[in-house]
Amino acid sequence: MTLFEAVLLTVITASTPLLLAALGELVAERAGVLNLGVEGMMIMGAACGFAGAYLTGSTFIGAACGVAAGVAMAAIFALLTLGLAANQVASGLTLTIVGLGLSGLIGGSFVGQKIEAAPQAHIPWLSDLPLIGRALFAQDGFVYASWLLLGLTAWFLYRSRGGLILRAVGDNPHSAHALGYGVRTIRLWAVLFGGGCAGLAGAYLPLAYTPFWVSGMTAGRGWIALALVVFSSWLPGRLAIGAYLFGAVSILQLHAQGAGLALPPQVMTALPYLATIVVLVVVSALRRQAGSAAPASLGLAFVPER
Repeated sequence: MTLFEAVLLTVITASTPLLLAALGELVAERAGVLNLGVEGMMIMGAACGFAGAYLTGSTFIGAACGVAAGVAMAAIFALLTLGLAANQVASGLTLTIVGLGLSGLIGGSFVGQKIEAAPQAHIPWLSDLPLIGRALFAQDGFVYASWLLLGLTAWFLYRSRGGLILRAVGDNPHSAHALGYGVRTIRLWAVLFGGGCAGLAGAYLPLAYTPFWVSGMTAGRGWIALALVVFSSWLPGRLAIGAYLFGAVSILQLHAQGAGLALPPQVMTALPYLATIVVLVVVSALRRQAGSAAPASLGLAFVPER
């Protein structure tokens, strides 16, 4: 029972950055914007989040710095793709490259430094429940924020008028524009929300998951978050399931190595990324048979007619 509780606890913590980053990208893609710069926004959030927490001693300020860094990177992406109608794929890849380099510059003086990890909640009675007590009721604020964002995102997209408008912009921006909706403004807010979520996901890594800074600590999680959006068919519920599945793969391969499984450690470490490739191939094959569930205008620039 203790082993099960420990595995469940670590799976939830490993899945949280994937869920946060993927939720932001889901909203952006629902608006018709494909942002491949998630990895760059995450690593910038990690660098700025750690710097803010280290200099001030406040986890909250560190998280706010991470969100601000993600939003700033997303604003640059929005300027290129929405303001100048640049290619979204090329702009996103550029954003990732810039983020990786700039984060190394910002975090250069913090390499090897440590901070206090984000405090964890303790709810009397509930936190002491067997098996699920610590996993559900003794987590840090980032985990609860991810659950809250999941519920709010699902409600917004499918239970609110604003979500209906956002999905309409993603499917047919010209019709939405003809009805009087500001397509580029809606897409801008969606992209900034995605950047904020990616920055928060990145900040979670040095502030709670591993409370120290090391260059490149996102380790490809931004790319996995992108794959999760496709895996989920752009649905928040499936996105959460996918995030925890991928988190479980990441954690179980560590336990398998600890148990002495007779496989090269490089293969075990690559398992989450191999699983990503397999899932994308399977999902793509299913899409060809059942038709794509992606927003119709995903990745297409919109220039309003004058």
